[in-house]
Amino acid sequence: MRHLLGLLSCILLISSTVLSQAPKTSSPADIYHSIEKLNFLGTALYIAAHPDDENTRLISYLSNNVKARTGYLSLTRGDGGQNLIGTELRELLGVLRTQELLAARRVDGGEQLFTRANDFGYSKHPKETLEIWNKEAILGDVVRAIRKFKPDIIINRFDHRTPGSTHGHHTSSAMLSVEAFDLANDTNAYPEQLSATNPWQPKRLFFNTSWWFYGSEENFKKADKTNLLQMDVGVYYPMLGKSNNEIASLASSQHLCQGFGRLTTRGSENEYIELLKGDLPNDKSNIFDGIDTSWSRVKGGKEVGDILYKVENNFNFKDPTVHLPELAKAYGLIQKIPDTHWKNRKTQELVAIMTAIMGLHLEATTKTPSSTPGETVSIDLEALNRSAFKVILKSVRINEEKVSTTPITLHNNNAYKNGVNFNIPTNTSFTSPYWLLEKGDLGIYKVKDKELIGLPETPRAFTVNFTIELAGETIPISRPVRYKYARPDKGELYQPFEILPQATAKFKDKVLIFADAAPKRIPVTIKAHKDSIKGSIALTFGAGWQIDKSQQEFFIAKKDDEQTVYFTLTPPATENETFITPILKLNGQEIKKELVTIAYDHIPTQTVLLPSEAKVVRLNIEKAGENIGYIMGAGDEVPTSLAQIGYNVQLIDPASITAESLSKYDAVVMGIRAYNVVDELEFKQRFILEYVKNGGTVIVQYNTASRWRDQFEKIAPYELTISRDRVTNENSEVKIIAKNHSLVNFPNKITTDDFNGWVQERGLYFPNEWSPEFTPILEMSDQGEKSTKGSLLIAPYGKGNYIYTGLSFFRELPVGVPGAYKLFSNLLSVGKDKVVSKEKIKG
Repeated sequence: MRHLLGLLSCILLISSTVLSQAPKTSSPADIYHSIEKLNFLGTALYIAAHPDDENTRLISYLSNNVKARTGYLSLTRGDGGQNLIGTELRELLGVLRTQELLAARRVDGGEQLFTRANDFGYSKHPKETLEIWNKEAILGDVVRAIRKFKPDIIINRFDHRTPGSTHGHHTSSAMLSVEAFDLANDTNAYPEQLSATNPWQPKRLFFNTSWWFYGSEENFKKADKTNLLQMDVGVYYPMLGKSNNEIASLASSQHLCQGFGRLTTRGSENEYIELLKGDLPNDKSNIFDGIDTSWSRVKGGKEVGDILYKVENNFNFKDPTVHLPELAKAYGLIQKIPDTHWKNRKTQELVAIMTAIMGLHLEATTKTPSSTPGETVSIDLEALNRSAFKVILKSVRINEEKVSTTPITLHNNNAYKNGVNFNIPTNTSFTSPYWLLEKGDLGIYKVKDKELIGLPETPRAFTVNFTIELAGETIPISRPVRYKYARPDKGELYQPFEILPQATAKFKDKVLIFADAAPKRIPVTIKAHKDSIKGSIALTFGAGWQIDKSQQEFFIAKKDDEQTVYFTLTPPATENETFITPILKLNGQEIKKELVTIAYDHIPTQTVLLPSEAKVVRLNIEKAGENIGYIMGAGDEVPTSLAQIGYNVQLIDPASITAESLSKYDAVVMGIRAYNVVDELEFKQRFILEYVKNGGTVIVQYNTASRWRDQFEKIAPYELTISRDRVTNENSEVKIIAKNHSLVNFPNKITTDDFNGWVQERGLYFPNEWSPEFTPILEMSDQGEKSTKGSLLIAPYGKGNYIYTGLSFFRELPVGVPGAYKLFSNLLSVGKDKVVSKEKIKG
């Protein structure tokens, strides 16, 4: 692994394109644009806290107009947010958002970096954030990023001087950046990093300000702008056929799971940055003014520049191949540059340009998406020179294993093809996000190999190294081994080639609720990742629980096939929580992993290996009613959770809603952010309220304020104003203020103990104003803040009841929080206490 990582930072790794997409093709305009960037030796780093915090307008401007190497350091992977396109949350959401960031960078031309910080959820103050993150560790990650990326310019998205005025993660990202600006060049700071990096002092530090930070556009116009630089980021690029704003809009629209798809903007638009540290440029429209960004900044670079500036000034758009001899000569000179940082960086850029000019197609593909350690996989190699320029393929290696050492001339448009059988070493690591290989803490991921810190992805296990000779220069070029296939409805596709265990096992449900002492039949699905696997499976479980079989044998003949086995689990008589884990035993190995696949069209398919386990909860819970209708919003797992305690949950197609169609349900639940994302509700709201009026119960889970159409200004039967109020500390005190209300008494008695064990937060987007028809049930607040009573409200309407709650049931139920189940059961049972009383009287 360490050797492979070394390849990443040297000239041997010249990556082609995103692992799941077809090889990139470049027009002469694209090649010329790359040559312009090749001749600019300046670097900028943008720093913020989350995916979608980045200013894609400024990143694109720096990359495509200024031509600087530009990176975005996102301190977190966005693990604590919501998901508008699927059910992935927490770690899996972080994997998805990582890929969306990489997709955005492929559009705007930037690069992506990270720290180990875990997005643990909304934080109201940087003091809390930095305590949970472990400030010294994350500060060290920022220092490491600066030392490795070596930016001349750093730009903070947020203001370090305003703690408590915005998300604590936001302010913390700026505070850490300000501190790291000086520490990166201090040899006494994080000296353990200096074996793999060098001290580095950026020249300038800026804050990306705007009128918003001044309260109004009028205030901004009056403000002292002495330390502000202004840039028009709406510039049009004739060579690319797009404006900077168009590129930026496309980039930010890659954040689909956060609902950031947006209209494209065009035209002049100003961005402002405030100088925080360093010298103020004389030219306030040029962020790099006064910094040498020419080839002369590096020893031995002038000779390279003399060649490459000439190529840029006299570029032949009709036949770029005429420049190959000069480019090859520049390549040779770059290899003599003593500054390894610039040598490696500019070698990578130059080789990409030369391969684009030649139309040099190099790839290594398999016909299978995965394999296992010890197996033999067939790899198809292809090398194709689509130019009249002479290219010799000198050798081919898979990692360090030789495949071909006989030189072959790659004649114009005549492909070299070779199929080889490659034995995967038995000690090959499984493919999975490196930051999830070990269990981390609430605020920071655990990464054993320090060389991985900061990388957006785990390096691929296998690369094929093609060594070519061009104009007398020997040039190594690497390509990752990828899976290539075709689908009738989509054509040719690529995705990463993965290394997996021989088999994995998973439970259908991640939480199993035992509402009484009755046993449950637990299905466990085993998936084979190679042919003919034979072994046994057993379950581990906690004290007080009983299992019917100690282990079961299994055999699966074909790769990718599955087999489901069943265990009968009996809970203890009293309330209890524990975890069960399947253990697969194959050929002397024990496997405790499950495989999760994340597949969306806008990102490469991701495979994630996680510890396979399910939480089992023996819970003394009562419920009233049976049939629940659920209108899905942004995506959550609440319906599955409710089925765990015996409810018959049916998903409702919003288009089919009528008052009559809803009448069969004991209660109707609106999924999270339903009014924000389900357009049909604009026309169906009257039927939902009519259902309540006729005696039904509707439970509306949280929505974000002002993110629905005007017609939804009245989502409730009475006045209700949703605010940004939230209680972010999951341990904050909760008071029950309506102690006699049925919501906290029927069918389960709710006490403050039922708010123990909550995760990430209490709730969010609580109403702060409501009509007198509503009764507030709970009161809560974070430390030092005014208490809020808007987390759970109920109002009678006609014969039924309308409930609005900002409590984060969508987080609590899927992880098996007992009190959350009891409380939600009470919400669903509203009004049923009268029915129960009547039945008792009749009895």
